Amino acid sequence: MPKKPRRPYGVTGCPKLAVDGGMYCQEHAKKPQRDYDRYKRPSDYGNRYGREWKRIRARYVLRHPLCERCLKEGRLTSVEEVHHILPISQGGDHRESNLMSLCQSCHMKIHREIGDR
Repeated sequence: MPKKPRRPYGVTGCPKLAVDGGMYCQEHAKKPQRDYDRYKRPSDYGNRYGREWKRIRARYVLRHPLCERCLKEGRLTSVEEVHHILPISQGGDHRESNLMSLCQSCHMKIHREIGDR
């Protein structure tokens, strides 16, 4: 089956074409993420979730490879997110007793219930 033809995109003045059906050329593909990090993420994001958090998260995922909410309902779903039961912004920490492994769907359900997303 033939691929879709590459097409121009919305960055003014760039003569390159979008990469593999995406929205941007290779040079401008990282711009939306940089803009999100700069303008929408909280300024203390790096202090809360740095290198230490990545290590803690990796260890937790090794010990709890399945979504804890799905397991209670009898489904086997691999973990995609490690959720803080008490958020860092409300005084929570990275202790294992405050963490929960979740799939993306369950993680979004929790945040919808809380009302913060």
